[in-house]
Amino acid sequence: QDAIDRKEKRSETFKTAVHGLETDTPALKAEELGRRAPQWVRDNLVTMCMRCREPFNAITRRRHHCRACGYVVCARCSDYKAELQYDGNRLNRVCQECFIFLTGHTVLEDREGKQKGILEKGAAEVSSRSLLCSSLQLLDKNGKGGTRGWFVIPQDDPLVLYIYAAPQDVRAHTSIPLLGYQVRDMPQSESRHLFQLVQSRQVFTFVADTEELKQRWMKAMARSAAGITEEEEEEDADE
Repeated sequence: QDAIDRKEKRSETFKTAVHGLETDTPALKAEELGRRAPQWVRDNLVTMCMRCREPFNAITRRRHHCRACGYVVCARCSDYKAELQYDGNRLNRVCQECFIFLTGHTVLEDREGKQKGILEKGAAEVSSRSLLCSSLQLLDKNGKGGTRGWFVIPQDDPLVLYIYAAPQDVRAHTSIPLLGYQVRDMPQSESRHLFQLVQSRQVFTFVADTEELKQRWMKAMARSAAGITEEEEEEDADE
């Protein structure tokens, strides 16, 4: 019943947001898309993507605005760029529907494939487009044993660490949202290069093969934990 209530609440929130867009902030007419700056839907009016309707959360599904229609959409639904006349024909982030309308292009199959959960993607595919990937060992809570695997921070989901059992596995077996964690250095112990992710009572201890690899992982995880992404840096530079 609780799950049903939450779903109904999200549906009502979505309807309210759309209604607000149609009344208080009228949607642009089709012929105005890209030619006139839209009125953005306020973040606090929606709890889910206004395109795919998946619920937002602070870690893995963040809010973005389509620069053409002003809708609040998730990263996957807004992973497109189109030239907008009102912005000097510069490329801007737009949703899939506006991308198709403005460019006349159809969405390629591999682009549509991004709608799949990344846990379903092969390690080799994700690693080829990653911020950092390598073999690491994740120790158990006692710090005596642990699991060795293939760890990846993908470019298209840079706030999450994905863990595969092997570099060629077709599916990740787990993931760790990095946002909000603290990265802690640990002294070398028995020739082991140790570091930790810490948040409240949750602690993950990792072992890298070399000190240089350890430092690279600590830097990459610290950036993700702080919410810093390459995409955001590029957008800030453009602004």
